[in-house]
Amino acid sequence: MKDQTTFVDRLLGTLAKHPSRPVIGEMHGATHKPFTGAMMAAMVGKARAAIRSRGVKPGDRVVLLAPNSARWVAADLAMLAEGAVVVPLYARQAAGELVTIMKHAEPALVVVDGEALAEGPRAAWPEMPLALLDDLFAGDGAVDEPPVKRAPADPVTIIYTSGTSGEAKGVVTTAANVGFMLPVIDDAVGRLMGDGGHAAGGVHRVFHYLPFCFAGSRMVLWTALWRGSELSMSTSLDNLKEELAAAKPNYVLNVPALLDRIRSGVDGQIVKRGKLFAALWAAAVRGNLRGKGATLGEKLALAVAKRLIAPKVKAQIGADLKTLISGSAPLSEETQRWFSLIGIPVYEVYGLTETTAIVTMDEPGDARPGYVGRPIRGVEIRVAGDDDELQTRGAHIFAGYWKNEAATKAAFTDDGWFRTGDQATLDETRRVKVIGRTKNVLVPSSGHNVPPEPLEQRLLELSPGAVQAVVVGHGRPFLTAIVAGPVAREVVEAAVATLNADIPHYRRIRAFHLDPAPMTPESGLLTANQKLKRRAIEAHYEKQIAEMYA
Repeated sequence: MKDQTTFVDRLLGTLAKHPSRPVIGEMHGATHKPFTGAMMAAMVGKARAAIRSRGVKPGDRVVLLAPNSARWVAADLAMLAEGAVVVPLYARQAAGELVTIMKHAEPALVVVDGEALAEGPRAAWPEMPLALLDDLFAGDGAVDEPPVKRAPADPVTIIYTSGTSGEAKGVVTTAANVGFMLPVIDDAVGRLMGDGGHAAGGVHRVFHYLPFCFAGSRMVLWTALWRGSELSMSTSLDNLKEELAAAKPNYVLNVPALLDRIRSGVDGQIVKRGKLFAALWAAAVRGNLRGKGATLGEKLALAVAKRLIAPKVKAQIGADLKTLISGSAPLSEETQRWFSLIGIPVYEVYGLTETTAIVTMDEPGDARPGYVGRPIRGVEIRVAGDDDELQTRGAHIFAGYWKNEAATKAAFTDDGWFRTGDQATLDETRRVKVIGRTKNVLVPSSGHNVPPEPLEQRLLELSPGAVQAVVVGHGRPFLTAIVAGPVAREVVEAAVATLNADIPHYRRIRAFHLDPAPMTPESGLLTANQKLKRRAIEAHYEKQIAEMYA
């Protein structure tokens, strides 16, 4: 094989370049636990020796099941350096689903963070080739060698994502995919920071709270290492506000759910300060949203709020924040404009696991609320087909689904464009606006992919008398359901409780609306062959859906 240098060389080179400076940090409440380049390099060396001693060879799949930590980062780098294909899994996923994915990946090794997390998968798969995460760093041996060389087409990671069937598909990302994407993100972050990539003192501070097993989070981690930034990670979402304040980041990747929560929390605090204060802020928010259409009173309120209130709000959220980045789900125009009011621009990024996390991205000073930016450098897009599907091609496109040729073929058009499954429009400057899904996968504001059909089928099975069940929640903070047919409310309540007991938090039904009248083709809610017309259903029940989220 021809000798190739990949992104892994540069990531490990960052550790060697900054032996005494923190490159990774763990936030434990207000306490910051730093890990210097030398500390991380030592951990990587030990983990490489442990992985090698367990017989892992280049090209083998290795599962990594753990919450975020410095050990997670070191294990990931060690696996990559040994030439393994890393399969990162979500630590909060149901044990049965995890085992199904693990067996499909055919791993040579499964690394799990602790006995408690390993208990469920091991019970379902006693032969699992298990190693505990702590054990990777317990030995005396260490490997201090250059990373195993890879060809551009060699896989580096397989990230499993749910499809319309409800079965997880393994997205194969290659060395070429990541090698293309990291320099592009590097340039983009430099523009977002407005300094060409160099903060005062030479280091940007990044805060991250989303699991590294997701594609976007992985790119945040690798980009920080690529650039030599300091990435501090949350260790408990319960302490997120305290951790964010202590980390003092320059930028953060977010899902819209957190930004909505911050906005709601601040608005709630302002209301408590009195009617006059609350009225001033509400008028300012309205004026900021309306822009040129604001009334004179709203414009005056906006000027006062920007001068007296906004700076204090920004200081409370993060005085050092230069920007926030939002991805994985639609961000409301109202929330994006709200953050602009307090002096923190929010830039959107759009992409999928299959596109190495990114297709489009906002540019500084050029974001249009409600849109997700233009294609990044080297990426082509088009809107095509009867359903106006957004399609893309370029070096960011994945190699295919692991051991699933049929799904791989279905993901592409006959002329080689990847089908995103998102319905979109383009403005006159080719900014992208995502307006819905051509596929039925729901993406709530947490960023998880949730196929509704398995939930709907199970809800019907548990609700005798129900004729239809429709799960909604795309772009919303949680999932809800519309249940139609002559079924008692207490039956549906019991069904929802049973359904929620055995599934991850992001798939749970939080509320439902019961309609005793079944849906019919005559009502316009079903096709002639009795299939759900989802958009028509959501439009028909718009008021009831709004009440469930009120």
